[in-house]
Amino acid sequence: MKPAITLILPAYNEAQRIQATLTDAREYFEQRQLPHEIIVAADGAESKVRLAAGIDASIEDYGQVAVVTNVVADRPQQGIAFERFTASGPLAVLPLHDGSYTVVWALSAEDAERSMRLSDPDFIAELQRHFGWRAGRFVRIGRRAAYALKLSRALSPTATRTVLIGNASQALHPVAGQGFNLGLRDAATLAELLASDDADPGSADLLDRFAQWRAQDRRGVTDFTDGLVKLFGDRRPHIRMARNLGLLLFDLMPPAKSALARVGSGFGSRTPRLARGLDLT
Repeated sequence: MKPAITLILPAYNEAQRIQATLTDAREYFEQRQLPHEIIVAADGAESKVRLAAGIDASIEDYGQVAVVTNVVADRPQQGIAFERFTASGPLAVLPLHDGSYTVVWALSAEDAERSMRLSDPDFIAELQRHFGWRAGRFVRIGRRAAYALKLSRALSPTATRTVLIGNASQALHPVAGQGFNLGLRDAATLAELLASDDADPGSADLLDRFAQWRAQDRRGVTDFTDGLVKLFGDRRPHIRMARNLGLLLFDLMPPAKSALARVGSGFGSRTPRLARGLDLT
């Protein structure tokens, strides 16, 4: 029988806390012996497991805040995701399974604070003004939340018997919607390695193979997203003009759209089996 795998996830509130979720991961590491286990950290951008494992992270504050909420429009959505690059920041409107949308709106800290204070009707009116009518008229809004946007990159995705996946390894700006895809490929890659290896899952060899497999995709998608943030945040007139022309040309060139879509499947490295719709082994 294979040794146990301990998965540590974020606990958003007490009702969602699971047994393996720890308030103090350092205490867990100090009190337990892990001779035949692997710790999989999926506990978010401020990962306590990463800190407990002694893995540093580089953090860059974008100076923006994401205002997130759900909205309902007056006409059925067609499963189409939208993203607008407004003067205040990128605005994504993403379809949900129940017919509503999730809104992720990147704003300056001052604008985000003002938006959070608006009444629901006033917020809907401002959202409609910035987004337009592609999804119809927004008629109802859910609870709003706000969080600071930062680029966080763990300097290593692994440590002794520990592996970081998802936002614990790299937390991206939501501008291109690639953080979730990147985290799924982290998980799919790790699952494939664990399923194909009967040896100790926490061995240095397996963790090294994971780190090497994920390096190119992780670096490529992170740099791509970071570049987009800085490109669309540049307010110099000549950059803005070139950017607008580039977006127009992009919209008229199907091959360019196809190339961008392929970024969501991986950035250069071998795509894990699960991500290709195949069985693990």
